[in-house]
Amino acid sequence: MQISTACRRLARVFLPFAAGYYLSYLFRTINALIASQLSSDIGLGTADLGLLTSVYFLVFAAAQIPVGILLDRFGPRRVQSVLLLVAAVGAELFAISTGFLSLLIARAMIGLGVAAALTAGLKSIVLWFPAERAALLNGYMIMLGSLGAVTATAPAEHLLAWMGWRQLFEILAAATAAAAMLIYAVVPERVIVQSTASSSATLRSVFSDKRFWRIAPLSATCVGSAWSLQGLWASPWLMDVEGVDRAGLVGLLFIMSIVLCGGAWLFGATVHCMRRRGTGAETVLAIVAVLFIAAELALILRVPMPSILPWSVVAIVGAATVISFAAIADYFPPELAGRANGALNVLHFGWAFLAQYAMGMILEQWSSSDGHRPVQAYQVAFGLNVALQIAALVCFALPWCRSFASWMSSIPFVIPANASNAAESVVSYEDSVVLLPADDGGEW
Repeated sequence: MQISTACRRLARVFLPFAAGYYLSYLFRTINALIASQLSSDIGLGTADLGLLTSVYFLVFAAAQIPVGILLDRFGPRRVQSVLLLVAAVGAELFAISTGFLSLLIARAMIGLGVAAALTAGLKSIVLWFPAERAALLNGYMIMLGSLGAVTATAPAEHLLAWMGWRQLFEILAAATAAAAMLIYAVVPERVIVQSTASSSATLRSVFSDKRFWRIAPLSATCVGSAWSLQGLWASPWLMDVEGVDRAGLVGLLFIMSIVLCGGAWLFGATVHCMRRRGTGAETVLAIVAVLFIAAELALILRVPMPSILPWSVVAIVGAATVISFAAIADYFPPELAGRANGALNVLHFGWAFLAQYAMGMILEQWSSSDGHRPVQAYQVAFGLNVALQIAALVCFALPWCRSFASWMSSIPFVIPANASNAAESVVSYEDSVVLLPADDGGEW
């Protein structure tokens, strides 16, 4: 692309969708900051708080397949702008709610309204930018969107001290409506002419692909768990287990958010470079999964190290969607990009809902002392999650193990003798004795 054309596409296509994804990430993680205020103002328990926060993921996951079909049919511009208006109404309802049910409905509306935030951006990248730049631009998209998680820490804490969480959500409602109008007014339309080979491709083509089911469970259990931890349960862990005060909590969440943003850029650049060298994104995903499991085990086993180290790994795994979507882009044509990304996001957000809500239910089984849960409760909740991730990693690695075993079995361990050495003459000991001439002057 020429420089002027690339700049126009970045300004008119990339940045508006990045703004929508930024708001999506802000809505996703803001409950970790206002959890204590919601509990005190509305009287929410641990299970109620887990359900309220995780219903975002549930509705988000349920909407992914319809959203993917709509994106492929109507394009990201119209779908994203309409849905963001739904999110704006949900944010306004959240701001004026006084009970758990109205908060739950509002949170569900927000989840529905931002359900296309990432997939619409990814779809626009597929439509408007070269395929060789897709992984890098995906990383930039998620990096800019992850700034929403940064905003949901120290900046939002200052706003909360000044105006309270209700006024904050009113501002978010106005910003979301403005983003919807921006996308509708600025982003151009692009008509897709389907090829004969891809015209018969449907959602069944995605779910019947073995490659999809190899990568999806591992990506879902890792990415979804990272979202659920950073989006809610990192705060109770740091306060109950680590004994961190409010100021320290905000600082740690801020660091995790910065790491998340950097991780998105790092993963995008890494996948881009490895693709140029002929290495697939699956290898990077496996390495990230191993590091994520190790970080969780370090938290569970209370390994003596600064807790920000394993929590930073947890945060960076939340950006591993860059890797997963890069692998998915290699599997399916652009005409199926919306449905393929939506299908993977169903598992991402579905697992985030299950993990977030299940952890709340598990923690509820232990009685709190002065508002704090015991360490054993968190160890059990986190440990169950890690066990399922290990199972997904084993299933992911099975083809590699089979290939390695097949390669090992093809190596001959007994090397046959060389043909030139096969007919060596056998000489007896007596024949090998060399008789020297007698030396009369020799000494014995």
